Amino acid sequence: MNQLNFNHLYYFWQVCKTGSVVRAADVLCLAPQTVTGQIKSLEEQLGGVLFRRQGRGLVPNELGQLVFRYADRMFMLSQEMLDIVNYRKESHLLFDVGVADALSKQLVSKVLEAAVVAEERIHLRCFESTHEMLLEQLSQHKLDMILSDCPIDSTQQEGLFSIKLGECPISFWCNTPLPTLPFPACLEERQLLIPGRRSMLGRKLLNWIHSQGLQVEILGEFDDAALMKAFGALNNAIFVAPTLYGDEIYRDDAIKEIGRLDAVMEEYHVIFAERMIQHPAVQRICHRDFSTLFSTELQA
Repeated sequence: MNQLNFNHLYYFWQVCKTGSVVRAADVLCLAPQTVTGQIKSLEEQLGGVLFRRQGRGLVPNELGQLVFRYADRMFMLSQEMLDIVNYRKESHLLFDVGVADALSKQLVSKVLEAAVVAEERIHLRCFESTHEMLLEQLSQHKLDMILSDCPIDSTQQEGLFSIKLGECPISFWCNTPLPTLPFPACLEERQLLIPGRRSMLGRKLLNWIHSQGLQVEILGEFDDAALMKAFGALNNAIFVAPTLYGDEIYRDDAIKEIGRLDAVMEEYHVIFAERMIQHPAVQRICHRDFSTLFSTELQA
């Protein structure tokens, strides 16, 4: 077989997408007869008819559907390639970021600071959901990057990459007056609020509680840290929050740290698609040293 003519394939792809030769010709700025002739040449090269009539339009037949699936992947990949290599600093860069709801927004906001620079016009849009939902949207190209509490396996998730930005210990907090027993036995004195067990941190905490043989009463599971704090304060419960910046967050409240857990860490990972590897905002986040951000010395 002679080498495939990609112009013919592109015209076929446009007819499939638009549903008619006339509409495809308008998109391509060609005469309908030209498009028809090019598709005829493609059919002769492939040895079969690619379309069948449906009403006034055209739909690909079984062979056409097979060819379209390959053509669609090829031309979508070519568009991704252009997106990767054609980022311009003078353009208005739209940057859609998904944030796992289990993460501390205080720390996330400081990570996202790296994405924005004064000399570059960037439009940052943030969306919050579960790790699983965000990963699905990233795979569908609905997001450019996500920040999550767990990594992905690049060997299992083709075309996706993850980089660990850092980790920090967690602390247990509650309203005054404080429990009377020392930590961690004091966790048995009051009801406990933890991150949802669908999050990595929630699962780690449950495993740690079980390993310590603690008989705790879990009042609730919360993915949102602010809601957990508010509910904990109203119900005089013990709740979990990152050790970092705890003094800053609760400075004006009657909330105190009753114990710090270095054995369980809250992790921060950035996950992005291969097509975004040249995006300037992604590069800045991936190349930034966040060791100071996650240093426990900030709490000294």
